[in-house]
Amino acid sequence: MIHVLAFITAKPGKREEVLAAFRANVPAVRAEEGCIEYGAAVDAPPGGDVARFGDDTFVVIEKWASTAALAAHARSSHMLAYREKTAGLIAGRAVHVLNPA
Repeated sequence: MIHVLAFITAKPGKREEVLAAFRANVPAVRAEEGCIEYGAAVDAPPGGDVARFGDDTFVVIEKWASTAALAAHARSSHMLAYREKTAGLIAGRAVHVLNPA
């Protein structure tokens, strides 16, 4: 199993629009062979001394059965369509693929 953390920063004020497209795509992703977990998270309400990503960023938290399943996911038609739909709304993206420790 592998873990993926994708940090997505939308252009100012566009996070909800990107998240709407993301949410619409979630059922297709979760139906993919090898998808164990796939969802988005945003900062919890402020409190205490914790770091925040900010109003334009969300984190995609994923688990895949294998690197082959992740590669197939990246090539899937619904992911290609999602990337095309959101390309003009995204300011930055950092994807980290991790092995369990």
